Amino acid sequence: MLLSIARAFFSIFSELDILPSNMNYYILIISIGISLLACQAAVDNGEASNEQIVQDTKDTIAKDTIKPQQKDTLPKGIQQLLKAYPQQLKKATPNSIIWADGTEMFYDDRIKNKSFRQLLDEPDLQDQLENMPYNRGKMPQSPARNDDPGRIRYEPFFLKMYGESKDAVRKNLVEVDWLPQSIGQKLLVTTINEVDKKVIALSAELEKHPELHKYLTKPGGTFNWRKIAGTDRMSMHSFGMTIDVNVGYSDYWRWHIKDGDTEGTKVIEYRNRIPIELVEIFEKYGFIWGGKWYHYDSMHFEYRPELFQ
Repeated sequence: MLLSIARAFFSIFSELDILPSNMNYYILIISIGISLLACQAAVDNGEASNEQIVQDTKDTIAKDTIKPQQKDTLPKGIQQLLKAYPQQLKKATPNSIIWADGTEMFYDDRIKNKSFRQLLDEPDLQDQLENMPYNRGKMPQSPARNDDPGRIRYEPFFLKMYGESKDAVRKNLVEVDWLPQSIGQKLLVTTINEVDKKVIALSAELEKHPELHKYLTKPGGTFNWRKIAGTDRMSMHSFGMTIDVNVGYSDYWRWHIKDGDTEGTKVIEYRNRIPIELVEIFEKYGFIWGGKWYHYDSMHFEYRPELFQ
């Protein structure tokens, strides 16, 4: 008898499409155990049938279990992710996002006061979204020390989004004409999140600005499955959603460090030759600019629409 009631409980979960969080899951299991014992006693005493018990507890289970939330009740960072990637992310709980295939990915690992190095090497999604806000448009001043908005990346998120291997990413890449009327080069970019279409629209707008074309010829590259120089972290070039513009007009912090200080522990002198007018056009299509980082990479543009909201 007890087994039949337990089976009935599990049928309720399937019917209600319940997705509890970790904490509520354990609480729920304990509650179900207690309820099953009470149910067994009620049936044994002739006070209720299995069917009556299942029906009476359905609303209680649904009420006590955390189900995917209304968007306006979720943390701001999760809301930004849902809005930025609607084809990939379908719903969320207060501390997780749920991908279209049902995979759950946690938002906050509950580890506080991370060092700058930990933010780079061991971030969670909350760190990625909330730790260093990215501001579009003109910069009032050079970036403050270690202010690298967008450089904190939760790597499993991008591997899940774009592909977990070189071959997996490559199968979603297409060639796009880069300023075909004036430059006429090909860029290899991903079709995930319609990045290819955004690059085509970006290219069409840049065609109208001949004063910017010298910064766009001989682009430094797009897809390149590799690690970031000097680290064990994946480069965003690995996913086909970045563009490096003309290296000849670019600056990169590692090129200008002194005394072999590859970790950038000493003050880094900010340098940039890319005009803000070019940056603002890229930002219009969802690309952040590495020139807004203290550890600057002024050639680098990266598709990160979640950071603009």
